[in-house]
Amino acid sequence: MKKASNFIVFIALFAAFSSCTKSESFEDDPNAIDESDSTAIDLGLSVKWARCNVGATSPEECGVFYAWGEIEGKRYYYWDTYIWGNRDKFELSKYCPKSNYGTVDGLTILKPEDDVAHVKWGGKWRMPTLEELQEMIHNCNSEWTTLNGVKGRKFTSRKNGNSIFLPARGSRYRDSFDIHYVGAYGAYWTSSLNTMYDPFEAYSLYFYSDRVYDDSSGREFGYLVRPVSK
Repeated sequence: MKKASNFIVFIALFAAFSSCTKSESFEDDPNAIDESDSTAIDLGLSVKWARCNVGATSPEECGVFYAWGEIEGKRYYYWDTYIWGNRDKFELSKYCPKSNYGTVDGLTILKPEDDVAHVKWGGKWRMPTLEELQEMIHNCNSEWTTLNGVKGRKFTSRKNGNSIFLPARGSRYRDSFDIHYVGAYGAYWTSSLNTMYDPFEAYSLYFYSDRVYDDSSGREFGYLVRPVSK
């Protein structure tokens, strides 16, 4: 009986840490939805932004953390578990622009089959590009605020007054179950590879209580995803 009890506890812990809500696990994301099931917020920009993250059902919910180019959450987020990294050598097997980094394929934007927003939601949904992220940052006023007890940033369009809320749910990385810095900052992937400096990294949105910016970081890290659509 003790062994069975310990096994049940292990399974519960194993499923809990890839996401922020009890309905999500790294093995099985919430049921895929199509475009008609999710509200696309028109900010007056080139794309519409989703009202919530992949794996979430409301704007303040966390959703599921994903490594860049992966379509499932998981237990650990580091190089040895990254799908497009050679585990024996520090090199890339996909999305590689230069021979000294691995197998060259010239891909710089995630293909639909590697874009978790498109895979999970279907239709025209996908991850934003770096340019679309920058467009949103530059054309919206943003404020650090709280929605239903969850800290994050509200981005309000200067073009039409519509807004989206992105929760500050931190990130996951290395060989830890922990979600780091929940309530302190948000980290969200784009579909764009860093081709200028380091293809081991991809571009993302970062925000804190006092600033918002785009940067790049290791593709193996677990960040959140906010989809866009035409």
